[in-house]
Amino acid sequence: MTTKRLKSGTCIFCSRMALLTFHHLIPKKVHRRKFFKKNYSKDELHRGIDICRLCHIGIHDLYDEMQLAKVFNTVETLKNDEALLKHFNWVAKQKVVVSE
Repeated sequence: MTTKRLKSGTCIFCSRMALLTFHHLIPKKVHRRKFFKKNYSKDELHRGIDICRLCHIGIHDLYDEMQLAKVFNTVETLKNDEALLKHFNWVAKQKVVVSE
């Protein structure tokens, strides 16, 4: 998980104002695989969203790169997953740490 492009804003999952990290909707680790090269453009492979670190960590803790790439590659699928929703609701109650 990379933490490039840090900026402040509201996380789309937990609604907290925090430092945001960039989450690739299709993880970079799978970009070199034939299936993804064949079925997605470079722009699609590099699409992503800015989210807080706690939500980002939760996403990667719950699902591996292949699951994220094939099943959870849109904001809608991430928001509609029961396990992730439970995590996002927990994160929403956490204090924002200024020095993330």
